Amino acid sequence: MPIFHIDDSDDPRLTHYRNVPEPELVRSAGLFVAEGRLVVRRLLRDARLKTRSLMVTSTALAALEDLPVPDLDLPVYVVPQAVMNGVTGFNIHRGCLALGERPAVRDWRELWSGGAARVVVLERIGNADNVGSIFRSAAALGAGAVLLNAGCADPLYRKAIRTSMGASLSVPFAEAAPWPAMLDELRSQGVAVIALTPDPAAVPLRQAAAAVAGRTVAIVLGHEGDGLSAATLERADYRARIAMSPGADSLNVATAAAIALYELRSHG
Repeated sequence: MPIFHIDDSDDPRLTHYRNVPEPELVRSAGLFVAEGRLVVRRLLRDARLKTRSLMVTSTALAALEDLPVPDLDLPVYVVPQAVMNGVTGFNIHRGCLALGERPAVRDWRELWSGGAARVVVLERIGNADNVGSIFRSAAALGAGAVLLNAGCADPLYRKAIRTSMGASLSVPFAEAAPWPAMLDELRSQGVAVIALTPDPAAVPLRQAAAAVAGRTVAIVLGHEGDGLSAATLERADYRARIAMSPGADSLNVATAAAIALYELRSHG
């Protein structure tokens, strides 16, 4: 890899790193930002994703030296910590950033054709940390894909990638469109749609999971405050709730996703 030592925060080779605080600017350039040594390692190891460049401190570079990189022309910009902070506008305390090229947009039907036993479907999950955590659970608990409607946070936003520990780079995802009519299409293909809701009238999650054992399942989760829309709930085969202690009315949506995936996995 060609290594360039840069001491000037105005160096034009660092131009795209100046957009790190502005996710829409990064996205409009067809790029995403990976932050931290663990996440950057996972990006570099993934042959499906192309890395445009790295910006690292000398300490971070030393920590990555053992990593075989298939792209021998990948430029690595080594900068002092002060230069990195000046370019990005905040303290990158692990001293390690990478720019990746966003993959081509995929149709959710293409992902579904892979035969996944379980997928996660998200409606208006706007918090990037929640989206990232859901991807992390999806990777750990065997979900084949995550489908997101247009109101969700970007899975390739820097914070989402970091919170997912790189899982949003590896778990396939696509936009769930048209929304929510695509749920009807899933059901027409024999997929069991389970909508998570804290509604006391909903069936216990364990009961719903047992009822769909052996079937392909889509677990649907909604907005952090409002939950799932009425139109989405109407399209579910099951409205399921997670049993909670008296006085507790809801769970964090990422926590609920992990519990639901575990329960479905336990029932096969």
